[in-house]
Amino acid sequence: MRVIVGVGVLVLALCAPAMASRLVTGNGHGFAVVAPESGAVTRFMPHPHSFTRPDPADPLSEGIETANFIKSLSLGAAGEPATTEYVDDSHVIRMRNGAGTATVFMPFGFERPTLIIVSDGAPWHVEWTKPAHEYIAAGSAGANPMYEFDGTEGALLAIPLDDWRQVRETGPLAKSHAWALIALENGADHNVAAIEFKRWRAGASAQALIRRELTRFEQWRAKPTVHFANDQERHLWRQSETMLRMAQSREANRPGRYGNGLIVAALPDVYATPWVRDMAWATVALARMGHRAEARAALLAYFNARPTGKMREQVNGADYQISIVRYFGDGAEEPFFTQEGSTNIEFDNWGEVLWVLGEYLRKYDDPELLKSATYRGALYASARDFIVKPLFANTEAFGDGRIVAADTSIWEEKQKDAKHFAFSTALAIVGLKEFAAVARRAGDGPARQHALEQVALLEKGFAAAFIRDGKLRGTLEPGVKNDIDGALIQVINFGLVRDPAVIRDTIARMELLKVSSGGYRRVRSTYTDPKIFEYWYERQEFLFVDLALAELLRRQGDTGAADAMLARITAKAATDHNIIPEMYVALPCELFPGKIGDPTGAIPMVGYGAGAYILHLINRTAGPNF
Repeated sequence: MRVIVGVGVLVLALCAPAMASRLVTGNGHGFAVVAPESGAVTRFMPHPHSFTRPDPADPLSEGIETANFIKSLSLGAAGEPATTEYVDDSHVIRMRNGAGTATVFMPFGFERPTLIIVSDGAPWHVEWTKPAHEYIAAGSAGANPMYEFDGTEGALLAIPLDDWRQVRETGPLAKSHAWALIALENGADHNVAAIEFKRWRAGASAQALIRRELTRFEQWRAKPTVHFANDQERHLWRQSETMLRMAQSREANRPGRYGNGLIVAALPDVYATPWVRDMAWATVALARMGHRAEARAALLAYFNARPTGKMREQVNGADYQISIVRYFGDGAEEPFFTQEGSTNIEFDNWGEVLWVLGEYLRKYDDPELLKSATYRGALYASARDFIVKPLFANTEAFGDGRIVAADTSIWEEKQKDAKHFAFSTALAIVGLKEFAAVARRAGDGPARQHALEQVALLEKGFAAAFIRDGKLRGTLEPGVKNDIDGALIQVINFGLVRDPAVIRDTIARMELLKVSSGGYRRVRSTYTDPKIFEYWYERQEFLFVDLALAELLRRQGDTGAADAMLARITAKAATDHNIIPEMYVALPCELFPGKIGDPTGAIPMVGYGAGAYILHLINRTAGPNF
């Protein structure tokens, strides 16, 4: 699902074991990445996404990349081996090497992209990504070093957190053992930033700031309502909760930027872009575990993102609010991902956002949400007119019912290969059922009735189109690739297929997707040319499918198999800083190197990783009838 490199000629290579996943810290305003083998900071991004905005010169490119100030920031000599860990399952990262111990984190509560670095006495050594020009930024809040970089927007303000005049070192950042590095969009803002930081710091020492951050993070956590099978599960739940928080943008909306509340699909170093679908799983996880403010912000983000509706000609002329693929960091719709110069249409996104809205309102009594002013008017009216109506406009007759029009759906096929996917029609049914309940809450009887009428037609169409010869199929169009499809497991888990024989057959046919690493891939790939990215991608184990199948097996009473699948994921994460990846290596190659079973793909995965895991534990605790 995530294209993380360009398509090119590949060379099959059985590689050495993969290193541990990168550790990420973030505060909703940016990200920093730490390499676990060296403890070095290898990236400091001043925005919480990989690509800030579209590139006018290349509309089908990934867009304008978010800046990165740091190539390497290490304690003592660069490259010295280190041990690295998250402190108390938080975003605070601690590293130890022969030079000493250091802590790095991006603080929540200080509403700027800020990296705090604290050592126990060893000097810091930094290598910038671009040639840097150092100034002394003097103002009413003091005199502090500031750096501007060739060819890079913004500046970096460095505020020492101890008495830097007593340190006998040379080089950038060597004059203090503790710093706050504040990314500025405009260097002229340095004095305001310094004043704000001084107020937020409130005179605390560097070590006190670490303790305060950890304390406040614990206060933010939601009390778990799930039953943990062991301590490994508890730690993975907590670290997954942290990943969800770090992945959500806290950048304020302003003219030209409307990304507040968006949640990226994965955290850097690999890829950080807000996908509608992944964000849906992350948002429902936040809502159901008790993080109301974050879930509400995510919902508002869906309805405030702009500009959207870019693909009206491809969706029967319907204007729409929810992106048919993903977003740039500034909230603009990005209607493609394949890097192959073509757009995508994913109608399941519209059903998934309606699902999120219904889940949130079922959990929280929040009548004001539906009245909230958004980009296209009050939120309820926007949902009705710019999600539900476009969805109706993109269904077509099938038998005695209707199905969703051909699209690229959950696994983001190429647009030229668009088909009628079971998942897209299924999510339309799920979403419209949720909208009917929302319409009743809003007092809109006609909209509720119309939604229920459409649900009935879609249910008839779904049964006729996708359940044939006693088998649940991934697409209306015949073909080995989607005949058995990992997405069908979620369809069953949503309660749209109830025939026990069909369910048993689907589970049995999942063996066709079993891979050497022990889990399951998404589909049976039909690519035969190893020069094509998907040839390798679609042969790897996909954890979202594993978690969905474990849930279905538990519903069917096979708790032994379900528990074994979950325990395997939990145990593997425990050896990798409690990080859930997108995939495990099933076919080692240049794009997905390492041993069979190593984490690979986008890491850490958010909605399809941390969010899916949290929802799995919540559903397990709720029992078979959740």
